[in-house]
Amino acid sequence: MNALKQEIATLIAHEGPITLERYMTLCLGHPRYGYYMTRDPFGAAGDFVTAPEISQMFGELLGVWASEAWRFAGAPAPTRLIELGPGRGTLMSDVLRVARIAPAFLDAITVHLVETSPLLRRLQEQTLAQAPKMMSWSGDVNETPPGPAIILANEFFDALPVRHYVRTLSGWRERLIGLNASGGLVFGLADEIEPALMAPAREGSIIEVSPASQRVMGDIAARLAREGGVLLVVDYGYPETSLGDSLQAVAKHAYVDPLAEPGEADLTAHVDFAALARAARAEGAKVMGPVTQAQFLLQLGIERRAQTLMKKATPEQAQAILDAFDRLTGVKDPRRQMGGLFKVMAVTHPDMPDLPGFIV
Repeated sequence: MNALKQEIATLIAHEGPITLERYMTLCLGHPRYGYYMTRDPFGAAGDFVTAPEISQMFGELLGVWASEAWRFAGAPAPTRLIELGPGRGTLMSDVLRVARIAPAFLDAITVHLVETSPLLRRLQEQTLAQAPKMMSWSGDVNETPPGPAIILANEFFDALPVRHYVRTLSGWRERLIGLNASGGLVFGLADEIEPALMAPAREGSIIEVSPASQRVMGDIAARLAREGGVLLVVDYGYPETSLGDSLQAVAKHAYVDPLAEPGEADLTAHVDFAALARAARAEGAKVMGPVTQAQFLLQLGIERRAQTLMKKATPEQAQAILDAFDRLTGVKDPRRQMGGLFKVMAVTHPDMPDLPGFIV
């Protein structure tokens, strides 16, 4: 039993079963043993690969999109360019590199990274050491400077904790984590009935909600509706709220038991884009999408960008570019291709015109 598992078991022994939301928060963000506090999880040597690590094309297109969104917003200065959960800093590095071709945008922005992990902050500092803009870091988006903002959130919301509710004969009960007879972690159900959840569902159905995601979205949407700007969300998930358990734990690019080794695996859940949209609209913001990642990137011109890169590439490099293009935009194999499983949504000031990538 690792140290975090022992700490969680002791907590449950003293206070009783805990929610999945609390469990995920401890696994990912415990100050000493949390997954994101203790390791670099990205890349082939880590536990998973994100789109910016697959190809520079992804970040470059988001950089062009950000400069266009700024122009559509009326080119305010200063504008806060904010990234939520910046990983190694790869996405922001690509965004700022391509921003050099839009000098007015580059001059107008100040750059702010929202990161809770000291280890990842150090990696971001190294990656962005030669960037054309100075960076500032904060642990919460609400700590970033006020004003119009372009906010990027690539694979951010999937890492926010969720709660599970299970339909039983007597009604919906929250799924909790407790201890079995030998002191191991097990799933169980709360005694209390949750009356406010959807009625027509079969026994054994699970509904997944993320109060944390809705709080973050509400805060950001309220800011954008008040001060102007746009949030771009890129993540895997569902366009409509649906039943099902999407909790998954990944270590070394393989799925593992989410209760086996707390803090040793990445815990995520699919994003409910409909719930995020409802939270945004409730604060007066405009919502565009979601569309698939394939639709978004193809509309932004990723095919042309791939062809341009291939003109100066060796045969091996050209094949790598083709492979990256297929992985980012393919839709047939969701285990390998991101184009269909990943969705893209924009949340903006209510007066913002429709933006590239979302034009029908």
